[in-house]
Amino acid sequence: MNFKYLSRICIISAVSLTANDLLAEQPNFVILYSDDAGYADFGFQPDCAQEMKNLTPFIDSIAKDGVRFSNAYMSGAVCSPSRAGLMTGRYQQRFGYDNNLPPGTQSGLDLNQTFGAKRLREFGYKTGLIGKWHLGYPAEFHPNQRGFDHFYGLLQGSRSYFPINNVSPHRVILNNTTPTEEGGYVTDRFGDAACHFIIENKDSPFYLFVSFTAPHGPNQPKESDKHRTKHLEKKKRALYAGLIVSLDDNVGKILQCLKDQGLEENTLVIFTNDNGGQILTGAVNTPLRGRKGMMFEGGIRVPWAIRWPGKTTAGSVIDDPVIALDILPTLVEASGNKVEPSWKLDGSSLYRRLIGEVDQLPERSLFWRKGGSKGDRAMRQSKWKVVDLRSKATAPQLFDLDADISEANDLASQQPERLETMLSKLTTWEAEMKEPLWGKGAPGNPVQGNKKKK
Repeated sequence: MNFKYLSRICIISAVSLTANDLLAEQPNFVILYSDDAGYADFGFQPDCAQEMKNLTPFIDSIAKDGVRFSNAYMSGAVCSPSRAGLMTGRYQQRFGYDNNLPPGTQSGLDLNQTFGAKRLREFGYKTGLIGKWHLGYPAEFHPNQRGFDHFYGLLQGSRSYFPINNVSPHRVILNNTTPTEEGGYVTDRFGDAACHFIIENKDSPFYLFVSFTAPHGPNQPKESDKHRTKHLEKKKRALYAGLIVSLDDNVGKILQCLKDQGLEENTLVIFTNDNGGQILTGAVNTPLRGRKGMMFEGGIRVPWAIRWPGKTTAGSVIDDPVIALDILPTLVEASGNKVEPSWKLDGSSLYRRLIGEVDQLPERSLFWRKGGSKGDRAMRQSKWKVVDLRSKATAPQLFDLDADISEANDLASQQPERLETMLSKLTTWEAEMKEPLWGKGAPGNPVQGNKKKK
């Protein structure tokens, strides 16, 4: 055999591959992001509330066909900061984003920060955001200016699920920058828009972020769904569950769309939630302590599952602590590209862990803060977690999460050296952060739990 001739043929064949051929090999990415959902409100969770176990079959299928993460976190305890961290892959406190963005604020996520959507677009991806934005209102902060080719959703953090008379500019559903007519149920509109984006972009790799408002309040389920939750005795819980079933229906709609378009096998799908469950509107966080807005596990630990056919092992579980900051570097590596040191990301790629090349992630520390340098903060390292509620002027607490996921047994007095070491690391991390640009702890504003002196 003429190996020299064969080599030339191989070289010519490789050269003949077009950029479109190479892009076609890149996986698609779909992130399905719920809002304020409870830790125990999805069937794939081991501690799922009994009354919810059969209400989320489509979301559950992502974990059944992929991998569930048992120690997954957002980088924020409320909606807007958690999105800022996930979208950039950086601790949002680095650019003054401790707090929720107030309605009408003439600012948003620092224009010097680069969104993951823009990074992926530079790698040939079509990028889309469906649903809630909550990262800036003025034109320069609009999704289309931050790396998203297509946007269909609202700029503010929540709205009615039903049509609004005289809807405000930040609550109207926009098609890119054009207001749409009020009509239909919002969760259904987002599910339909996601499918439209998939169909329109099926011939190129795409990154689709579906940022549902469900089950964030107001508790307005469809009348046609109420029979599915009539077994729940408490009215508030039943109304909240109605939002969950609609969320699940539309996740199913999107998964079916991927299958119908022949994209199921080449699409990495992530399902997770934006912060801890809001128990005030009906969510349940069992066995976690606390709720949305808190530094306890109930405020920051979230349900999380990833399906990537042929890559993830169906029904598997990853127990390593992970955080939403990891999503961007994971997608970059999964796309066949590399994270540049100049990006200064805080997250770590989960790619090799997902595909089974490594059995464990390197140990690292995870950090949280809200309300600036006088606000509450927390840190996790291995199984240990420090919660420092400075706004309440209480002593820092130390928990062993492996033995005490509910954070009921403070071990600070038994482990003073460990506590001191972790607090030192937390303070070192915090020294790199900025004070909030708005809200609690910002210049001129009080920290939560404190009142201004007269």
